Amino acid sequence: MAVKYEINMFETDPNDASKTFVTLVVTTETGKSLAISKSVTTGSNTDAQIVKAAQTAAQSEIDTWVSQVSNIGKVWNPDTEKIE
Repeated sequence: MAVKYEINMFETDPNDASKTFVTLVVTTETGKSLAISKSVTTGSNTDAQIVKAAQTAAQSEIDTWVSQVSNIGKVWNPDTEKIE
């Protein structure tokens, strides 16, 4: 299932100024959305590297969520016993 990652928040972590707080809104091709936030070390990283680190930190949670919503909106066909 294809997903889109939209940066919703990108700011200095209020609890630790050496980190950046990133919120990603992950949307499936069927329109289901998940907002997930991670605080990652800023260092001398570029914005792209910071977002990638946040995505990496969140990826297992994102993968679990994607698998849980993968059948939502599909149709069960009792004649063929398949999800369509």
